[in-house]
Amino acid sequence: MIALSFAAPSLLPRVVEPSTGLEEILQLVAAENVTTPPVAVQPLPTPEEPKEKRLICKGCNPNEQKAVSFLQEKGITDKNAIATILGNIQQESTFVPNICEGGARTSYYGCTRGGFGLIQFTSIDRYNGLGNHARKLGLPPESLEAQLEWIVAEPQWKSIENQMKRPGKSIETYMNHAYTWIGWGHHGARTSYAYDYARKLSLS
Repeated sequence: MIALSFAAPSLLPRVVEPSTGLEEILQLVAAENVTTPPVAVQPLPTPEEPKEKRLICKGCNPNEQKAVSFLQEKGITDKNAIATILGNIQQESTFVPNICEGGARTSYYGCTRGGFGLIQFTSIDRYNGLGNHARKLGLPPESLEAQLEWIVAEPQWKSIENQMKRPGKSIETYMNHAYTWIGWGHHGARTSYAYDYARKLSLS
């Protein structure tokens, strides 16, 4: 018996009949060389990072809103801590940066007696410190921006900064630290203002 062996079908060459025309041969060759085009792989969409919520002050004026944003940028994130700072500024200046003690609106150099600005910088060191710091920043010392920057740069603030950055304290606790910062002679309504701001502040 003669054993017959066959090549695997995939290895057999294509047989072209003698009667096959040139056009048909070309079609067969083209069919042999057809390859499946690569499938384009679409990249997976990058998941959006959750937006960080920040405190906003509903019903507050532009200067108050700027102060809220500024304080958060400097690491003060607790609502009561921010409310306490706002309450003190409201008591000292009603958020008018060019106010001189007694109520006159004037330039930095026009306030020759008493406190000046957001927290009524009164002592010679604090008053001159504001002017020097504003000059370094290239800002008018009676501007809101210059005074906010000086507030968080002066030594009195640095002595309580870590305490104000610690969340979860009461307004009364933060207010005790604020006295070290401002050293007011008259408490006034600053605590009431602080509670009012705390009611206006909300995450958004």
